[in-house]
Amino acid sequence: MIVSNKTSNKGLENGIDYQAPLQDMAFLLNEVFPPSESETIDQNIEEELFVLKQTARFAEQELAPINSECDRQGCQLSDGQVSLPPSMKTAFQKYAQAGWMGLCMPEQWGGQNQSSRLGSFVGELLTSANHAFSMTPALTMSACRALIAYGSDELKQNYLEKMISGQWTGTMCMTEAHCGSDLGLIRTSAIANADGSYQIKGSKIFISAGSHDASDNIIHLVLARLKGSPNSKEGIKGLSLFLVPEKVPEKLPEKSEEDGQWNKDNNVRCIGIEDKMGVHGNPTCSMSFENSQGFLIGEENKGINAMFAMMNEMRLGTSLQGIGLSERSFQKSLSYAQSRTQMRSLSGIKNPELEADPLIVHPDVRRMLLTQKVFAEGGRALAQFCSQLMDETHQENTNKEKQQLLDMLTPIAKGFCTEVGLESASHAIQIHGGHGFIKETGVEQLYRDGRIATLYEGTSGIQALDLLGRKVLGTQGKSLMSFTKMMHVLGKENSHLADDSEIGTLLTSLKNYSKEWPEVTMKIGAKAMKNPDEAGAASFDYMMYSGYIVLGYFWVKMAITARTLLDKQLLDKQILDEQPLEGEYSKELLENKIANATFYFDRILPRALSHKVAMLSGNDSLKASF
Repeated sequence: MIVSNKTSNKGLENGIDYQAPLQDMAFLLNEVFPPSESETIDQNIEEELFVLKQTARFAEQELAPINSECDRQGCQLSDGQVSLPPSMKTAFQKYAQAGWMGLCMPEQWGGQNQSSRLGSFVGELLTSANHAFSMTPALTMSACRALIAYGSDELKQNYLEKMISGQWTGTMCMTEAHCGSDLGLIRTSAIANADGSYQIKGSKIFISAGSHDASDNIIHLVLARLKGSPNSKEGIKGLSLFLVPEKVPEKLPEKSEEDGQWNKDNNVRCIGIEDKMGVHGNPTCSMSFENSQGFLIGEENKGINAMFAMMNEMRLGTSLQGIGLSERSFQKSLSYAQSRTQMRSLSGIKNPELEADPLIVHPDVRRMLLTQKVFAEGGRALAQFCSQLMDETHQENTNKEKQQLLDMLTPIAKGFCTEVGLESASHAIQIHGGHGFIKETGVEQLYRDGRIATLYEGTSGIQALDLLGRKVLGTQGKSLMSFTKMMHVLGKENSHLADDSEIGTLLTSLKNYSKEWPEVTMKIGAKAMKNPDEAGAASFDYMMYSGYIVLGYFWVKMAITARTLLDKQLLDKQILDEQPLEGEYSKELLENKIANATFYFDRILPRALSHKVAMLSGNDSLKASF
């Protein structure tokens, strides 16, 4: 079954500001990444496509129309209470009441147990339509993941169902005023109580959705340092993770909620909200914990492990924000380029009935549009693959190689996709010209909102260090070899296409990169063994270099899939002597996949060369004095 809803300008012309790319999603879901035989989650593609259509309708009709309004109104703090823009509050409550929050959560706690693959698409739809809205559901579900993985049965019983329903929401509280990514400097403290709970004291900053009026309770996951423990240590190894509710019951319910009402103030205060560059519809809060009651998640002094269960999920979620930014930037740019007339085509008049030709006829405008498009669709494929790995690694007896591969791809997805998403937003402003610099068109908001995605959940620099230092060199290159093995297999399995003028060229280029990537990595690793600063000097360029190659792999995979389907359609037509049957992919979509792959390899992938030259130049060029 194919959903007939592709990105076009028609919808945008009819007043729809965003149109979900459902046909492209169906192409990935059905053809490029069919369900793995090892997946335990029962995947019904028809059911998943139905869910996507419903989500698309909500994103298009409920979220996109209020995006600019929420940006203008922002959030308000009064007497310690944070108010969301009214339309944002209403939209969240509609979303929660419809049961969307628990889409990928276990049925045991009220979820629907759908695949992370489906969740990836849903996350992109939400963030494309309304970045600010998407953050609260994503944070809440990530907190649930950490609680499911590390929480006690009692905590799960008391909190999961209400969080999964959306009645309560969740946050991640790490950053403090004196420390950001250096978590070893955290000062927030925890003291054990006689009843098994803890007193949490300290403050946190940059807490997204830390306080708001859209849910009845907010559940904070707080990193703190346990005081008085003989095993307490300095640095990150001495951190523990605590669940700290905004409201607690007079006594914890033992059998049912009737045993205690969740209305007792827990001394959790929002003491300020940030006046930010963008994402005005979601509050960024400074939170104070004054001897607030908290409950240990996992083991003492091992909180960083539990927090990273949430962090890794959020990093993949943040990659969706970069992908959604590329998609939304493309749609707005395409609409404007098709309707805005400026100058005549260099190769001759294209629209003689108009006083000038549309922007889309100009090669440089087409360059920017195609750049946005290949980043959106290539990133979407990467996110799908990561989500498939996530589903597989959630199973028992997980293949270690798959876990290492997911660990390596996570910082690439987060760091690379958010960086190129921001580039896509910049192209949108450029295509709109002066109109892109004013608020009316909405593209300046895309850039402002998207800028944060390169910063939170670890800056691009942090992702780069994590990728090169921990995930590649830290595994002696095993994670990298897992991916290059996939590149070799793709080439070997499709060697029959070597003579195809388009696919053959792509396969040859990809083969060359699969050899070069490990060689470059070994050179950097050898330098880093002599001087660790060499890894730091190379890391950002290494991340971008890796990102371009990874997307190249997925573009080849999509192009091969499209070629196979085109050949099948041609065969079916010859047999049936008629047009392709209803429900098949359009010839235009499939041919565009191959054309876009060619554009990516001709115009985008060569950027990897400049990053290779830069990273191999070493640390010496960074020693200039300031």
